[in-house]
Amino acid sequence: MQYNRLGSTGLSVSRLGIGTMTFGLQTDEVTSRAILDRVLDAGVTFVDTADVYPIGGTLDTVGRTEEIVGRWLPGKRDQVILATKAVGKMGPQPWQQGASRKHLIDALDASLRRLNTDYVDLYQLHSDDAQTPIDETLEALDSLVRAGKVRYIGVSNFLAYRLALALGRADLRNLTRFVSVQPRYSLLFREIERELLPLSEEQGLGVVVYNPLAGGLLSGKHRYGAPTEGTRFTLGSVAERYQERYWREREFATVAALKDLAAEYGVDLVSASIAWVLANPRVSTALIGASRPEQLEQTLAAATLRLDPAFKARLDELTHEYRFGDAVR
Repeated sequence: MQYNRLGSTGLSVSRLGIGTMTFGLQTDEVTSRAILDRVLDAGVTFVDTADVYPIGGTLDTVGRTEEIVGRWLPGKRDQVILATKAVGKMGPQPWQQGASRKHLIDALDASLRRLNTDYVDLYQLHSDDAQTPIDETLEALDSLVRAGKVRYIGVSNFLAYRLALALGRADLRNLTRFVSVQPRYSLLFREIERELLPLSEEQGLGVVVYNPLAGGLLSGKHRYGAPTEGTRFTLGSVAERYQERYWREREFATVAALKDLAAEYGVDLVSASIAWVLANPRVSTALIGASRPEQLEQTLAAATLRLDPAFKARLDELTHEYRFGDAVR
């Protein structure tokens, strides 16, 4: 496993990170712990979770994933870079969500209890809360860093202009600034190349990407028609979201073409898809996931796979239209 600095910080993170959003619903605790053990053995030291996980759950299941990670963590805390997130809905009251001072402070304390630790390395806003003044959010996060409960702060699912605004306000007010962004990025979703990645380069931000396999569509195992049972495309409260993202005839046609191209070069499509993400010099870490430990072999192999330049150029060309989102549909 190789390691990168997280943006312009001095923090080293493994090129591959483990995403935990299936732990506790799609993946039981015994299997989840086996997955964590397997990736740690492989040198994956970046563990990413969130207070609202497991994905696809309800208010009855929020926090379950952090609890699983927290029961696995004792004796390993100094071996991992631990990242979690807040903003999502954690209870029935209107103040139990968002990026207000009240919710962020309460949410972090609850995450620390579930994770069985007294600090997190990277605390991220899971999404943008436009209803809360950005100065209030930045002040709250700055207080958490100064209290020693958080080492670094980042964002996920932010538009470039909102992130730029937040960085400017932090600099103006001498508050702790965001050091990373966590966007969706894959061969089937390249929109961040237009604005977010150039902003991250200019501002020295680390980039931690999720969904590098497009929710599993780039595994090539799905067939167009009724969504495959037992996958994210049929999983509880997120099934509709994942179907809207990827379950379209155009995407299936692209995957078929990518599969043929990978076969031409003698490379597994799963490994090639993640290696393509890692080949972007702006990417610090790509989050991989699994519902069973044996699924990790192809994804872990991507850490050392170097794509033939001609192969990468053809991957770029074949998926160029995905840089422009809905504009091409």
